[in-house]
Amino acid sequence: MDNLATTWVGATAKQISRAVRRGDTTATQVVADHLEQIAISDPAISAFRVVRAGEAIAEAEKVDDQEDLANLPLAGVPVAVKENTPVAGLPTWYGSAAARSAVAENDHEVVRRLRGAGAVVVGVTRMPEMGLWATTDGPDGPTRNPWSLDRTPGGSSGGSAAAVAAGLVPIAHGNDGLGSVRIPAACCGLVGLKPGRGVVPCDLGVDGWLGLVENGILATTVADATLGFSVMAGRAPAKLVQPDRLRVGVSLRSPVAGIRPDEPNRDAVATAAKLLVAAGHDTVTADPAYSTGTGLTGLATWFACAFREAQASGLDVKTLQPRTRRHIRLGRLMWKRGWAKQAPRDAWREKSIRFFADHNIDVLLTPALAATPPAADGHATGSWHRNMRVNLRYAPYAAPWNIAGLPGIVVPVGLRPDGLPVGVQLVGPPDSELLLLAIAGQFEVANPWPRHAFV
Repeated sequence: MDNLATTWVGATAKQISRAVRRGDTTATQVVADHLEQIAISDPAISAFRVVRAGEAIAEAEKVDDQEDLANLPLAGVPVAVKENTPVAGLPTWYGSAAARSAVAENDHEVVRRLRGAGAVVVGVTRMPEMGLWATTDGPDGPTRNPWSLDRTPGGSSGGSAAAVAAGLVPIAHGNDGLGSVRIPAACCGLVGLKPGRGVVPCDLGVDGWLGLVENGILATTVADATLGFSVMAGRAPAKLVQPDRLRVGVSLRSPVAGIRPDEPNRDAVATAAKLLVAAGHDTVTADPAYSTGTGLTGLATWFACAFREAQASGLDVKTLQPRTRRHIRLGRLMWKRGWAKQAPRDAWREKSIRFFADHNIDVLLTPALAATPPAADGHATGSWHRNMRVNLRYAPYAAPWNIAGLPGIVVPVGLRPDGLPVGVQLVGPPDSELLLLAIAGQFEVANPWPRHAFV
């Protein structure tokens, strides 16, 4: 961190927790520093829906009063929570006032685990309405990418990504249904981990959006991502082990027909492949067998989930944004006609797991995005067709792995010519989260990335 004696803004979660446990600083001071930075920077970014200023200070004081600080892996670490995840004492917003639910009486399990590890929730972060889109904006304006305020930070965990990239918190919670952690991580130059199915408690929406959604973590370092993941998974903090020689499949093939990655994203994959070879691994071409049927299964499930959420929560659909209303209407059709059945998703999961064995590879390397992050403005009021085009054209690579329920991580590898970050995606078989993090750690050592875009 720059100038630790002055402020803890910009420090890593590991630096903060170590200092609080040692008594070099207090949780109260750390949280106060970050709340001050939020007050300065967030008006330009709009990462937060609600900032818990007074409540966060009170909770930080309670952390300082605990006698077992040595056993708190996130002692005094300010964290942000995505607004679709219950935080006791706050409404759960789901991206808009129209979709907002009542004040939560209890924390979601992942929030309970973060707090139990000593973290302090400083606020909840913005997302697009119902979490349906890969851009984060609403009728009251967009959340902006700290690297370039005219660009989106991605979605749906866009507020969490923007908060971490701007140094407003060292780590943030997000969740990922079709790329909603990994896409914002790529847009904002962060490490973004989506665990495999069932590794971290989900308990979001109806049936976890038919098994698509997982709670994940956004961070500026691999060590912080590992720490946040360990806490949310209910594990002791993991120590990453350098992987032995691996076979890494490399693919530029897009899951969406007709979409190709632009040159900066192709170059990012080439750079990552060279880093892997330099680290002692082997790379081979290995294209997943994406099919029209798999794509249609994903789309039908996405639409049907929106319908089922609106139905289960009793939403007045007329109060929602036009793009969301259209999505729900299509979802009703998909659900009623049985086009979102479980069997095709199970078949894709089995096929995806076999893919690693069939190609004799340990992990898969792909682009994280296909194009530069879109403009920040205009999506909430835009048509459904416009939003679909934007989403599919720039961010097609994440969704298949939600359908398969496999772990995936996005890792920065540098900057695009336009100054925005560029990253790559790594996907692994079940239970490979720590392997993916270890490979990301090798990237970090060999090719360090800028951790923040201070606004």
